[in-house]
Amino acid sequence: MNKNIIVMKFGGTSVGTIEKIKNVADRAIKSKSEGNNVVITVSAMGDTTDELIELASKISKNPPRREMDMLLSTGEQVSAALLAIAITEKGGRAVSLNGYQVGISTDDVFSDAKILTVKKDRIVSEFEKGNIVIVAGFQGITDANDITTLGRGGSDTTAVAVAAALNAKYCEIFTDVDGVFTTDPNVVSDAMKIKILSYDEMLELASSGAKVLHLRAVEFAKNHGVVIHVRSSFNNNEGTWIMDTENLNEKMEKAVVAGVSYDTNQVKISVFGIPDKPGIAAKLFEELAKAHINIDMIVQNVGEKGIAAISFTIKNEDLNTGRKVMEELKHKLEIKNIEIDTEIAKVSIVGAGMKSHPGVAAAMFSALGDKGINIEMISTSPIIISCVIRKERVKEAVKLLHNAFGLDKQKL
Repeated sequence: MNKNIIVMKFGGTSVGTIEKIKNVADRAIKSKSEGNNVVITVSAMGDTTDELIELASKISKNPPRREMDMLLSTGEQVSAALLAIAITEKGGRAVSLNGYQVGISTDDVFSDAKILTVKKDRIVSEFEKGNIVIVAGFQGITDANDITTLGRGGSDTTAVAVAAALNAKYCEIFTDVDGVFTTDPNVVSDAMKIKILSYDEMLELASSGAKVLHLRAVEFAKNHGVVIHVRSSFNNNEGTWIMDTENLNEKMEKAVVAGVSYDTNQVKISVFGIPDKPGIAAKLFEELAKAHINIDMIVQNVGEKGIAAISFTIKNEDLNTGRKVMEELKHKLEIKNIEIDTEIAKVSIVGAGMKSHPGVAAAMFSALGDKGINIEMISTSPIIISCVIRKERVKEAVKLLHNAFGLDKQKL
């Protein structure tokens, strides 16, 4: 078997129409003709997933997660089958496989499952038959043979996991943009494409709102050393490479700030009048964790007279579950008041160069403060600084910070 293995992933916009599916088929056949064994992971066509969710919502306001996974997994299978048909029609050889047929094993957290293992036997056997292998993304199977989905953007993770299992040269993520930019080009028109990012920088950008790559896909790539190439499905331009940058030439020293990201899908929950006792915060966040709610930023004030206040942020889609958990805890933890704020957003600056450059935080706060943008919460790590601000001013903040750190001028 030829060991030159290329894994390509095409998102919903890249397979949104029959014409686009035919274009993907051409790419696959071309790569195969160049001597590669080709695996393609696909998302559902266009807005298929949203349409399926809407159908379910007409029946139930709270449908069982297991059944939602059964429903939503069909979108990717449609794309996979249509692409295999298109490749065959163009004279190529292809086979479409769902997560079960590939052997993508996951845990049993429906709608947000994590990949445990990927078997390569079926894919390798299809290579030996001369087939291009099309894998339905976003899905796997539990030990009990239940279908699971990997959460929004999960097809990225499928592709990276398959690339890791096959020890592929790299994993190409084809999307509707040319790569990863210094910020959202829809907000800042002169945002620039970044040539190379470290895994850690991409992790922080993805976790703080950049929607180019699924967070868990980057985690998986980092853990397994999979090089990712994010590029456009509509041209042949080189995109952004995400890799281990530790051994790159020192001349390629990172910019202090590589990019500015923002996230409007945030909710702040504030808990007032909570007893200032050891273990109280642990009980609060343990209950949220049991409900599979990820906490982003946390601020606790200094307790006075035995009373404290805690504020934290979660994703908007977890609001209903979070509200229910907090109401249940109100009496149990003697909480006096709970406030929910949906009009917040998070803006972040990310860059490996921040580790060795003091004063970055001060520059960020000054840029926002000079324009009267109030910072409500702050979170920092060696390569990211995030601020919670009012949602209505987040795009203004992105433009300010992009300009303040000269990202429109640097050749990245």
